[in-house]
Amino acid sequence: MTLKTRIGVLATVLGGSHSPVQTVDFSVWPKGEPNTAYARYFTGNSYLAPMEGGIANVTFEPRCRNNWHIHHKQVQVLICVSGRGWYQEWGKEPVEMTPGTIIAIPAEVKHWHGAAEDSWFQHLTYHKDVQEGASNEWLEPVTDEQYDRVNATPRGE
Repeated sequence: MTLKTRIGVLATVLGGSHSPVQTVDFSVWPKGEPNTAYARYFTGNSYLAPMEGGIANVTFEPRCRNNWHIHHKQVQVLICVSGRGWYQEWGKEPVEMTPGTIIAIPAEVKHWHGAAEDSWFQHLTYHKDVQEGASNEWLEPVTDEQYDRVNATPRGE
């Protein structure tokens, strides 16, 4: 547990108003409904708000992330619209996602994405260059050790 998290917990216990968690304005991008259909592929709670044109808004509560996964025969595009989160490809350094960050994930790349430990996170997602037989392969969860290592990464690196 980070010092920032500990201070927030202490403030809550003592009745303080300090909140270490960055919230988002759900009036701009809807939170959506609990993502029960894919819950087994997430650590923590996520929410899904389908939008027009095959785009979905995915909301992650703090520390929520999806499992490692691979999109076969299609490119996944992520557009951060609110909060702060992470994207990481297998064997590579994590990429911080803040509003305006756009990531196009090539087909066949093992990766995960999710909220930072101290922030809600929302991204729009859609697929492009979809070929016949496109699919998504869900893999192992991102371990707490892997996730905590990413959250220890200095911001902006």
